[in-house]
Amino acid sequence: MKKVVFSIILTLFATKMGAQESQTGYNFLRLPVSAHAAALGGDNITLIEDDAALAFHNPALLASVNDRTLNFNYMNYMKGVNMASASFNRIAGEKASWAVSAQYVDYGKMKQTDENNIQMGEFSAKDICLAGTFSYLLSERIVGGITAKFITSYIGDYNSIAMGVDLGLNYYDSEEEWSVSAVARNLGGQLKAYDEEYEKMPIDLQVGVSKHFINTPFRVSATLVNLNHWDKGIRNHAVLGADLLLGESLWVGAGYNFRRHDEMKIVNGEDETSSHGAGWSLGGGINLERFHLNIAYGKYHVSSNSLLLNIDYRL
Repeated sequence: MKKVVFSIILTLFATKMGAQESQTGYNFLRLPVSAHAAALGGDNITLIEDDAALAFHNPALLASVNDRTLNFNYMNYMKGVNMASASFNRIAGEKASWAVSAQYVDYGKMKQTDENNIQMGEFSAKDICLAGTFSYLLSERIVGGITAKFITSYIGDYNSIAMGVDLGLNYYDSEEEWSVSAVARNLGGQLKAYDEEYEKMPIDLQVGVSKHFINTPFRVSATLVNLNHWDKGIRNHAVLGADLLLGESLWVGAGYNFRRHDEMKIVNGEDETSSHGAGWSLGGGINLERFHLNIAYGKYHVSSNSLLLNIDYRL
């Protein structure tokens, strides 16, 4: 029965999201949090790992995280902009897990000017998201998850507030090493606007699959993102990644995000465009018994490169 309920909820939201527009607020929620997901193209919802940061991408993946794990994450987004996040989880019984988390983006100081471009001072901007996540084993191979988010944003003296929900499902066949997921991210709405105009949430419907080839270190992943805004062909919604699992402790991986590559093309000269490496990403990690360290490189803005760092420690 629980499986049916989760499937119906995802289907209803998918139908509703097809009519939404792409202009949204709170777009920091689109940025990757897991370095492993970031290395494989930036969007991955199917990795079955003891990696607490993956629950930011798919709440169902919380079920794979060891009990009492402290998780800390940092990313330099672009010059003067930094993002940090953290989480803590507990296992509740044989089938359930819960976690609390927080995300913080600091956009730094900016000049405040009047209509004559005369500087009157400085102001700061920041985004904050506080969340609770719950995952539940619906059957031997299927896990459902939900994350409830309280989101607030500040630009100088202006403030906005929103509530959001992530819904996720994961099917994992441990014998054949297949993982299939569906996620609806950032469902919800704005409760308080900066002014009189309310912004839409960055809703994103995603489906994905990962396959670890048995008796080899190779795993490949494919994810389709932004399915609620099907404005281009399937290529522009695809994220591909591959990683090498070097024993139980080490991994290295790389990925390619077609949409990011196309969106970050800029004109270099007459009729010449370049994405300057945007779309490509890579990373690696070391996962010891109680301590995990993962790092990834990617490009999420035309002005700079980004490094994403994850640290997990099991108490």
